[in-house]
Amino acid sequence: MGDQKHSLYMQNISKAFPGVQALSDVTFDVCFGEIHALVGENGAGKSTLMKILSGAYQPDNGSIVIDGEPIEINMPSDALSFGIVTIYQETNLAMPLTVAENIFMGRMPRTGPFIRWKELFSQTQDLLTQLGATFKAQDLVRDLSTAQRQMVEIAKALSMDSKIIILDEPTASLTESEVDILFSIMRQLKSQGVSLVFISHRLGEVLSIADRVTVLRDGFWVSTDEADLINEESVVRNMVGRELSDLYARERKETEVKEMLVVKNISGRKFHNISFEVNAGEIVGLFGLVGSGRTDVVRAIFGAEEIYEGVLELEGKEISPKSPKDAINAGIALAPEDRKVQGLILDMSVKNNVSLPSITELTNYGFILARAEKALADEYKDKLAVRCPSVETISESLSGGNQQKVVIAKWLAKTPKVLILDEPTRGIDVGGKAEVHNLMSNLANEGVAVLMVSSELPEILGMSDRVLIMHEKRLVAEVDGKQATGEEVMAYATGQKEQLG
Repeated sequence: MGDQKHSLYMQNISKAFPGVQALSDVTFDVCFGEIHALVGENGAGKSTLMKILSGAYQPDNGSIVIDGEPIEINMPSDALSFGIVTIYQETNLAMPLTVAENIFMGRMPRTGPFIRWKELFSQTQDLLTQLGATFKAQDLVRDLSTAQRQMVEIAKALSMDSKIIILDEPTASLTESEVDILFSIMRQLKSQGVSLVFISHRLGEVLSIADRVTVLRDGFWVSTDEADLINEESVVRNMVGRELSDLYARERKETEVKEMLVVKNISGRKFHNISFEVNAGEIVGLFGLVGSGRTDVVRAIFGAEEIYEGVLELEGKEISPKSPKDAINAGIALAPEDRKVQGLILDMSVKNNVSLPSITELTNYGFILARAEKALADEYKDKLAVRCPSVETISESLSGGNQQKVVIAKWLAKTPKVLILDEPTRGIDVGGKAEVHNLMSNLANEGVAVLMVSSELPEILGMSDRVLIMHEKRLVAEVDGKQATGEEVMAYATGQKEQLG
């Protein structure tokens, strides 16, 4: 049983689903006023363990102790009564209502049927002041940024006098400055004695914010370490059983240089005078801080944003895509930054998603050729090693890495000459990243010209033959991928390029 320094002690927790042993005798503890990170690949058991703690699942065996007392959590309301609150990556707020109404929903101060609005707004403002929020209790949630909405969720947790707050991938859709604000709030909560469980795929963030780090793999506990005694390499080794260097397996084939995409002096709403080329069989990385214009550039090449001036050439011929359809017909494909919103139709099957861009070729007299559609989907499921029971599987049920493979598969079925990948491994676990990187390397070696936008420096440095760097809507540098360093790339990206001589 956990001792008195533990806010939470989960011992020998096991949970099985039909055909899957999700957790096997996992023990996990959190101390008072501690940030404890829980990491592992998708399918490692993190979500299952936290769903047991939050009352969504019941364990097959094991025990849970809160503040030294054994408890049973049979439903989510039980977890709330013990001071356990989960804040998910996708916030669960009522957009048309005010911040105050969201925080105190179902618990508003009333006199008879009438809400005491002044008291409600005052209590809410006290919470927001405590968190250093710049928005007001009366503001509508729909007018807030993603980071501010998360702050509302945290304020709601504080209003319930939470002892343990679970943060599930809270930084996935935040900018760097928003992450800094969130981490400042987490440290503040920690200083007030609140215990926090932090789940994230971003290992750099994990090591910067956590006091301890627990790794799960395949439903088993692997390790729990003090964060300042470990590094990313050792965490990855524990997560996947292989070295960090294996994640960026860019095997380069020396081939004759053949220009595929040439971008000449293009300007648009959020980028100015951009020129570069991507050769067949090459991976070119495009790096820049948030707001630098990198996504806008690739969307313009794909016909999704207007190009005011300048020229695009594909295999030596000028093209001017006015829409994504034009770009696709020319031989350009884009796997977008947000695969769940822009890349996939989540409630459709793998088969339907893969065949979608090729549907005209799979249609005869207005009818879809069912056998041809399934054959196409099966071919790319096998080729890209998409892990799912069959191509009839609904896409939403796949892991992040397998969803990304489906997005890439649907474009490969169109045999593109240029494949643009915007944040190809965002929100994907470590093993899934390695698979996507291997796929990218293979595509380049088959002669596809790959243009990759990424916020992750290790990915840019590990996968790129050349690195293009943007700063404030302009392309400021091009460096050789084999010789580039993180310091050099960041110096250009932050506008300190004069320091590089």
